[in-house]
Amino acid sequence: MKSKIPSFHFRMSPPEWYALLLFLILTVGCAKDPDSAPPPAAFSYELPPHFPPLHIPEDNQPTPERIALGKRLFFDPILSKDQTVSCGSCHHQELAFADNLPLSIGIRGQKTLRNSMPLFNVGWHTSFFWDGGVRTLELQALAPIENPLEMDLPLPEAERRLREHPEYRALFQQAYGREPDLFGLTRALAAYQRSLISGRSPYDRYLLGDSSALDADQKAGKEIFFSERAECFHCHTGVLLSDFSFQNNGLYEVYPDSGRAVITGNPRDVGRFKVPSLRNVALTAPYMHDGSLPTLEAVIEHYMSGGRRHRNKSHFLRPFELSETEKRQLIAFLHSLTDPEFITDPRHRP
Repeated sequence: MKSKIPSFHFRMSPPEWYALLLFLILTVGCAKDPDSAPPPAAFSYELPPHFPPLHIPEDNQPTPERIALGKRLFFDPILSKDQTVSCGSCHHQELAFADNLPLSIGIRGQKTLRNSMPLFNVGWHTSFFWDGGVRTLELQALAPIENPLEMDLPLPEAERRLREHPEYRALFQQAYGREPDLFGLTRALAAYQRSLISGRSPYDRYLLGDSSALDADQKAGKEIFFSERAECFHCHTGVLLSDFSFQNNGLYEVYPDSGRAVITGNPRDVGRFKVPSLRNVALTAPYMHDGSLPTLEAVIEHYMSGGRRHRNKSHFLRPFELSETEKRQLIAFLHSLTDPEFITDPRHRP
């Protein structure tokens, strides 16, 4: 059966939306007066020693002022139409900056169309959203601000509010040497989100040479995770535990949400969604793009079944068996990916 590709869920059609993004890339940044912008201070993100290098755009090198501005904007409901919802409303620190609802709640109590993705280590991501519809972190924030189910605020109105705010004018000048505008708004939010780095879990300590960081069950679960029997490691790979590809994991035979195909229009992308990192996965239930699997146990049962039949289903998905002990051990390993310092770090609090 054919899966229907749903209409794009922003105010504009996909060509219009991408035209706007292209316009912003080509013109908004060019409006910057290089003589008025303060040079970036000597500052860098705290990268775990076993993580790959972090690419940062030249026009958004981190400074304490830029990160502080982004943090304030992240938790400020001024960016929603009725000023009741902020970015932080759907991204909670104690949940690794995810939500605990299948679908998050936007303004007017509306449900969003997809499960809220966690926000950590996003500086290494190659695309954003479940469908990969935005390629850069600097442009990512425009979508939820404009989305009528989320914050529903036209971008010109967001810019006007910030310029009329008694404090934001000075904060934007300190951070970017310019009046509040979309250039500074998107880059400040990106600067803050890049600071949300999670790499201090027991598994990280194990990777760095502390063999006692994992107990016997967690080590046994690790062996299952990286085995050809379970196949988890093919997509959840590397130190970031994701290859950031788009995969159909057999969740449905007919997909109400066509995933990557919404962006590409390619029938072979129906049901493909971005592979999330499994770091902090024990904190980010419910799971999948629609929040349809409530627990890690349910996720493991789904993969053990091999998933439902779909023409685009990943060839890595095939039925396999685990004993109850092995399932418990695999879940124990997944819990070892939780970074308790990250979810309690006072620097990330509002």
